[in-house]
Amino acid sequence: MEEQKKQKTIADSEPQKQGIDFMKLWNLGLKHRKLYYKVLGIAFVVALVIVFSIPKTYTCEVMLAPELSTARSTNSLSSLARSFGMRLGSNLLGNGSEALMPNLYPDLMNSVDFMTSLFDIQVCAEDSITPKSYYDYLVNDQKRPWWSAAIGGTIGAIADLFASEDTVELAAANRKVNPFKLTKRQTSIVKVISKKVVCDVDQKTLVITIDVTDQDPVICATVADSVKARLQQFITDYRTNKSRIDYEYNKKLVAEAKERYDKARQRYVEFADANQDIILQSVRTKLADLENEMQLQFNAYQAYVAAAQNAEAQVQQNTPAFMTLQSATVPIKPTGPKKKRILFIFLFLAFAGTSVYILHKENELKPLLGLS
Repeated sequence: MEEQKKQKTIADSEPQKQGIDFMKLWNLGLKHRKLYYKVLGIAFVVALVIVFSIPKTYTCEVMLAPELSTARSTNSLSSLARSFGMRLGSNLLGNGSEALMPNLYPDLMNSVDFMTSLFDIQVCAEDSITPKSYYDYLVNDQKRPWWSAAIGGTIGAIADLFASEDTVELAAANRKVNPFKLTKRQTSIVKVISKKVVCDVDQKTLVITIDVTDQDPVICATVADSVKARLQQFITDYRTNKSRIDYEYNKKLVAEAKERYDKARQRYVEFADANQDIILQSVRTKLADLENEMQLQFNAYQAYVAAAQNAEAQVQQNTPAFMTLQSATVPIKPTGPKKKRILFIFLFLAFAGTSVYILHKENELKPLLGLS
């Protein structure tokens, strides 16, 4: 009996945990429904203003499937490893021309050299007939929300007050792109392009996906097609670089061997013509030596020609092939901004903030959170 009394006393001394009274919360909401209507209405209007102030954006997607020289010799184990995004054996280190694996393409496209190479892409907006460079388009023709334009205009006006003629001339001179030392504006444009042009590689299938986002649908498709072509050209140049160097070197050797052979033949012909009626043994020996030298030079010339032809064939063999799974097309529907998502976020935040304010005003917030 004494133990039961002690337990009852302890139970009575402990604070009783109360559940959430949803009916009470509902009644509080009904009590302050006018406040909800007002706040939610204001939030809805603000969300609409923001949604229609953000420029529309379009996205163009291009998909490529590269040809790998190691694909012919892959076995079941390497195929299984590829399904887990791994490489085995020679595939890991790269086999000759495959040192640049497709999973490195996103890093390649994010490099400053590749981004700055896109500056000179000639684009033409849907409502324009005058082409311009992609760099000039991003600098001068990008639409911005009214609040961004207002802030940027104020800062730009203040900066113009302190800008001197030397600064303007320097800015004009810096239009020439030097990836080693970019100007502030060029650096900002590189960051903008890195967000607009995104490359992704599927680790299982090695399919390359290039997504380009822009405010103009035609420019979006134009840039996507140009990025695809430049990526293919860069990979081709990389994989055929050694073969092209060998081919150019062999062409040089062929020209030099041809020159030596022509000189040796000319010496032989001139000596033979000048000594037709002379039967001295020394003349015959000299003529034989010149003929042997001419033959040696001719054999060397033929060897260099064969080497040059082999190098030229190697260039063609190392040139990669790309299968275009999805070409660049002008998008019809905009992909941004996400109007419904923005409206939902604004209304949710307005509802949550109003609810917290009402609970605090009615002294129900602390009990609801379990605070004394």
